[in-house]
Amino acid sequence: MDIPRDFNAAAWFVDRHVREGREGRLAILHDGRRLTYGDVAAGTNRVGNALKRLGVRMEQRVLLLLPDCPEFVYAFWGTLKIGAVAIPTNTLLKPRDYAYMLNDSRAAVAIVGEELAPAIEEVRGQLPFLERLVVAGRAGAGQVALEDLVAGESEDLEPAATTKDDVAFWLYTSGTTGTPKAAVHLHHDMPVCCEGFGRHVLEITADDRTFSVAKLFFAYGLGNALYFPFHVGAATVLFPGRPEPARVFEIITRERPTLFFAVPTAFAALLQSRAPSGRTTSAPSGSASRRASRSPRRCTSAGASDSGWRSWTASARRRCATRSSATGAAGYGRGRVARSCRATTRGSWTTTGATRRRARSATCS
Repeated sequence: MDIPRDFNAAAWFVDRHVREGREGRLAILHDGRRLTYGDVAAGTNRVGNALKRLGVRMEQRVLLLLPDCPEFVYAFWGTLKIGAVAIPTNTLLKPRDYAYMLNDSRAAVAIVGEELAPAIEEVRGQLPFLERLVVAGRAGAGQVALEDLVAGESEDLEPAATTKDDVAFWLYTSGTTGTPKAAVHLHHDMPVCCEGFGRHVLEITADDRTFSVAKLFFAYGLGNALYFPFHVGAATVLFPGRPEPARVFEIITRERPTLFFAVPTAFAALLQSRAPSGRTTSAPSGSASRRASRSPRRCTSAGASDSGWRSWTASARRRCATRSSATGAAGYGRGRVARSCRATTRGSWTTTGATRRRARSATCS
């Protein structure tokens, strides 16, 4: 992909679909709602205009503390579109962690979920840089409701004159080796990842529908559930709750995602659970097309070690149905095949780990 010097990620991932006539295409499925790319563009522009009215300028940071919901999507792309820097933030942290990140980033505006606002209020007296606390939901004293903030804003907004090397968003590390550090991501990083991994490993197309157990505030979840599908005009399923096996099976059954993303612990829990019908995770009978219409065509995991991969495939062999057989290979470095394994699985499975650049997949025969 040849990315021009003048490039704004929001214009690419959102505006492009409207400009090319795909504004009516499904973009987000969330809690019974169906939102199109036109809806996303309108929401993005309202948030972007509201942030500009609040005085947010290019390169200034905006902290996002939101569950997986359309408001996250609007706030993320709206921030990038005006040239500001979004900071998707882990919703499971403590107030002291939010105080550190807000002060370290010097974010003047934070957009938070209603249930998360009390965590910010608890340390608000320690936040000299925070000027506005915007709440997606009911706002309390000293807060601004996101709905009221964007109510009168225009649905039109020209993207800021950013370049491909301008900063788009920060993601704070977990802090396991010290205080959390902001990992900086540029506007061109997302399309590069979409092309290298999304198209050529996941083989994602506009007909796909993604569902990620990992949340949007994780780098893994942000790609899986937002910019991978938006790169090709596909749809994403957003679920703000805890990924309990029963709920995950319910969403898969109801929304029928074609690409499913999780982590090893989540897959282990799913393998030990049962689908809502009471059956284990067995493959349905019938033709290949019928199977494809009833289940994900590819399941992807991140963070699996070599031993974890061997353990998982052994577990899958024991637990999954024997109707479809899958063959996989573990590739390292420059595509060299290190080993092959055989697992009795349904669909196609891929595990990735960025630090070792490894990808493992098992595709149904």
